[in-house]
Amino acid sequence: MLLAILFLGAGVGFLIYGARLLVDGAASLARRFGVSLLVIGLTVVAFGTSAPELIVNIFASLKGSADIAIGNVLGSNLANIFLMLGIAAMIYPLRVQLSTVWKEIPMSLLAVIAVGVMANDILFDRARATVISRSEGIILLFFFIIFLYYTYGISKVEGEGAPVKIFNPRRSVVMVAGGLLMLFLGGKFMVDGAIAVARIWGVSEALIGFTIVAVGTSLPELAASAMAAYKRQADIAVGNIVGSNIFNIFFILGTSATIRAIPFSTILNVDLLFVVFATVLLFLAFFIGKRHILERWQGAGFVGIYIIYLIYAIVRG
Repeated sequence: MLLAILFLGAGVGFLIYGARLLVDGAASLARRFGVSLLVIGLTVVAFGTSAPELIVNIFASLKGSADIAIGNVLGSNLANIFLMLGIAAMIYPLRVQLSTVWKEIPMSLLAVIAVGVMANDILFDRARATVISRSEGIILLFFFIIFLYYTYGISKVEGEGAPVKIFNPRRSVVMVAGGLLMLFLGGKFMVDGAIAVARIWGVSEALIGFTIVAVGTSLPELAASAMAAYKRQADIAVGNIVGSNIFNIFFILGTSATIRAIPFSTILNVDLLFVVFATVLLFLAFFIGKRHILERWQGAGFVGIYIIYLIYAIVRG
């Protein structure tokens, strides 16, 4: 048991630090080759912040642990809204732009609904089994390309973003190689540890995916959003969470399904509906109380709802 927990802890640490090394090293190399900050932000940084979820899901797909792959994505999205964004709002009230409320959040809702339709062949087509197929994974990746195009347009309007720290070429290469190695090891440790814990505790892999794995892979988003809230940069705090949720479904789940079709248990529809509820509640929160502001009491409410969900998930097993 202790070994399994150590594997999980090591996996979280390797994933977080590996993603940071990869982003810093790759961004430095890209800048040296004359790549714009805009392109770096849309590719290197965006990939790096979602790398923990991506690597875990790739390993889960290769091992045939579909429940961990699904649980990681849905659980991360729930943790991002209720826990990460809730904590950020408790640090400082978050005021957001109209585009976030009327475009990005609805796009995040569209992503969840699309997965719900794809994952319920039994309900819609009366099929004997329910899977997110490879072809549906490719469709999700096409949606992701559309999202990148939208992000590109927004970035062109808002500017190139923060400057990139440049290291010497040799150090940059070492950072990229080290980051990739740590991501590989972290993903393997996380999945192996999660499977071992599920077997020892006698619970489903989905529960471990929704809780330990999801929160562990979402820690980079927590750090980024909490720091942004502390610095009064509300758009970064909220945009980071909403963008990550879209990334998780369109890119990470799409990639996972493309590698291997993902069987979907209909019992997970409850969790899917909970993600829909979380996204709709986030949208409505900006019209309750002060408009377009997520206040401290709302953030505390979000954290409370997440705790209730965790209790339900643990009781369900």
